[in-house]
Amino acid sequence: MSTAKPSDPANPTPAKLILTVIDGMKPTMVQRAMSSGDAPALKAIADRGQYVPGCAAAFPSVTPVCAATIATGVLQDVHEIPSMNWYSRAEQRYVEYGSSFSASRRFGLNRQLVDTIFNMNATHLSPDVPTVFETLDDTEQVRTAGTTYLIYRGRHEHEISRDFALTRAASQLFKRSALGPRELFYADIFASRKTSCWSRMGLPGMRDQHAGCVGSYLVENDLFDFMLLSLPDNDAHSHKNGPHAQIQSIAAADAELWRVMEAGGGTDAFLDEHAMIVMADHSHSSIERRIDLTGAFADWRVLPPSGAGARHAELALCPAQRSAMIYLLLEARESALTSVVERARAIEGVDLVMWWDAERVRIGGERGELSFAPGDEVADARGRRWSVDGELDTLLAHVEDGVLHCDNYPDGLTRVWAAMNCPTSGDVLLSAEPAYEFPDWGNRAHVRGGSHGSLHRVDSLGALLFCGVPAPPQRTDGNWSIADVAPMIIEHFGAA
Repeated sequence: MSTAKPSDPANPTPAKLILTVIDGMKPTMVQRAMSSGDAPALKAIADRGQYVPGCAAAFPSVTPVCAATIATGVLQDVHEIPSMNWYSRAEQRYVEYGSSFSASRRFGLNRQLVDTIFNMNATHLSPDVPTVFETLDDTEQVRTAGTTYLIYRGRHEHEISRDFALTRAASQLFKRSALGPRELFYADIFASRKTSCWSRMGLPGMRDQHAGCVGSYLVENDLFDFMLLSLPDNDAHSHKNGPHAQIQSIAAADAELWRVMEAGGGTDAFLDEHAMIVMADHSHSSIERRIDLTGAFADWRVLPPSGAGARHAELALCPAQRSAMIYLLLEARESALTSVVERARAIEGVDLVMWWDAERVRIGGERGELSFAPGDEVADARGRRWSVDGELDTLLAHVEDGVLHCDNYPDGLTRVWAAMNCPTSGDVLLSAEPAYEFPDWGNRAHVRGGSHGSLHRVDSLGALLFCGVPAPPQRTDGNWSIADVAPMIIEHFGAA
């Protein structure tokens, strides 16, 4: 067991805590990497603490939604980040967070960068829900720090760095500051201190080494009590090479985590003084085929990325890897909804279709149809209670001893309910069958590679490891969610 200082509210000096997010880390690949000796840092954490082989992502299980849930401890019905690509009803335009370079070009690179770097935190993320950085900053006793992570909102103002030619150009282009943790290092755009660390503006393949460089600097100079260490390169590697090639990218992430530990005196000394949480935001699954979403609605007036013809558009289509959202832009919404749902259910590769039916959410697929809402008829595995009508086989679910088990779609009702109740979500949500993916607006898909986004377990269950901080009492029986992590951190520092 860890000898790090305990998470005891009576202890005025809890251990420093590092939350490490390894993007898309698949549990089977983590276990292989630890067993083969390719992930010694992760193994050291697991040996001292606990390894959880299945922690449920949000749905859609894409990085912006999951990053917001990890940073806030709530799902998108509260934090309001709905997907990788979505339609803003308020601004009557698409929002694109960088599905691919080709997609970003279609929406406009400048607009995509502003939405991702600034608007996601400043305006898209609900101002009514605090991030873990904001909660800890408000104590005025916990020094916060973060490396490049989509959700960074805190209480400290940061100006764009002028250390490199590109960041000097960015400062002239964007002309704005951002609120983040006390120490913020976001690509090369924000750097609260001068270091030797460089990420080439956050290019894939350079981001993990930048995080390791920054993390070791912060450890060596005693500049944090809580740090979010983001190691995202595993995701890009998995998209390109498939999830079963993750051992190489997990080993690379582990090397940067090891680098941070070495800066603190080596593994044993470091873990004696630091609590550690390492987690995936989602998992990855293999992709073999594309889903023709735009072709399926070719006879509808679909809003293009340029926004041309917006007044006459009938639908906005928002693909996000293995999920998609459809927004109805017509006044005659009820009749359009029926037609859109019927069309969506007939598309090859679509597993589940979700839509509102009065005050209940309806889910349909090849195995049947069900509707549900909060109620008192049956409990799920996490203890939430629901009213469920229809065919449980829709979600391959069954009831045993009064508990609804939904192993193939983990925490399925809660995740769908949150997605459908998100005020910025589409009117109809789609989840792909295993091996299928929706191409983005740049026509990019990951055939023969890997992807994620669906409600299915192959995308949804990521790995979680921790030591030096206790599991919440209600999670001792498993059934973890990525929403459980922020409360663990806040409790550790007595900031609840």
